[in-house]
Amino acid sequence: MELVTISLLNGISYGLLLFMLSAGLTLIFSMMGVLNFAHASFYMIGAYVAYSTMQWVGYWAALITAPLAAFVLGAAFERLCLRRVHKFGHVPELLITFGLSFLAFEVVQIIWGRAAVEYRVPAALDGPLFTIFDTHFPKYRAFMMAVAVVMLVVLWLVLARTRIGMVIRAALTHPEMTEALGHNVPRVMMLVFGGGAALAGLAGVIGGNAYATEPGMAAAVGPIIFVVVVVGGMGSLAGAFVASLVIGVMQTFAVAVDQSVVTLLKSAGVMLSPKMFGYPVLELKLSQVAPILPYLLLVLMLIFRPRGLMGTREG
Repeated sequence: MELVTISLLNGISYGLLLFMLSAGLTLIFSMMGVLNFAHASFYMIGAYVAYSTMQWVGYWAALITAPLAAFVLGAAFERLCLRRVHKFGHVPELLITFGLSFLAFEVVQIIWGRAAVEYRVPAALDGPLFTIFDTHFPKYRAFMMAVAVVMLVVLWLVLARTRIGMVIRAALTHPEMTEALGHNVPRVMMLVFGGGAALAGLAGVIGGNAYATEPGMAAAVGPIIFVVVVVGGMGSLAGAFVASLVIGVMQTFAVAVDQSVVTLLKSAGVMLSPKMFGYPVLELKLSQVAPILPYLLLVLMLIFRPRGLMGTREG
C-alpha cells in the first residue's frame, strides 16, 4: 500500500510536469501547425534564468521572470525567424527550430558553464509534507502539482471563456475571416508561440530544481515531450494531459517495482520455460526498461490509433 500510494503521487507529479511542458508545444502546433524542436530549450532557459534570478531576488520572483524571459525570446524568434520561413513549408520550420535548440545549448554553456548549477528547492518548500508508513512525500512535489493544476485551469479559462481565447480559436480554424474582422493574425501567432515558450519556461522553474539544471536537460526531456504530444493526439490539450499522467505513472511504477517480468509472472503463478518469448530479455528488471516504455507506447499508438488518444488528425 505504501509503495502504491507514494509511487502514484510521484508519478502524478512527474506527469503534471510533463503536461506543463507538452501544453505549450500542443498549443503551438494546434495554432500554427509547427512542431517546435526547440521547445525543450525554453524549458532549459527557464531553469537557468530562474537559477540566476533566485541568487538576486529569490525564488518567488523567478516564477515570474523566467516565464517572462522565455515569452520574450519565443515571441522574438517567431517574429524575426520563424515567420520568414513559414511560407516555405514545414521542413524549413523544423530545421530552423532544430538550429535554435543547438544555439540555445551553446549559449547556455557559454553563460553558465558545462557543469550542473546548484539550483536548489527554496527553504520554504523544503522538507516533507506528510509521511505514509515512514515514507516522506516532499512539499515541493505537492507544489509542482498545484502549479500544474493552476496552469491547466487558467489555460482552459483563457482559451474557452475569454475574448482572447475566442480570437485564438477563430484564427486557428478561420484565419482569413479573423483577419477580415480586423484582428492581426500574425501577431496572434507570435503571442501564441511566445505563450507556449512561457509555459515551457515555467516548467523549467518548477522542474529545474526538482531534478537537475544542466546543459543536457533539454535533450533529456525533449523526446518525451513529443511522445506525449503524439500519444495524446496532435493538437489536443486534453489528450496531452491524459498522456502525460499515463506516462508519468507508468515510468514511476516501473522504477519503483524494480522486478523482472519473469519474477512478476512467477508471483502470479505463471511459469515460463527458458526458451519462451526470449526468456533472457524477460529477466531484465522493469527499472532497466523504464526509459523505453514511453517509446514502446508511442509505437503501439501509431500502429493501432495513429491520431492519438484524443486527436483529430493523424499527422
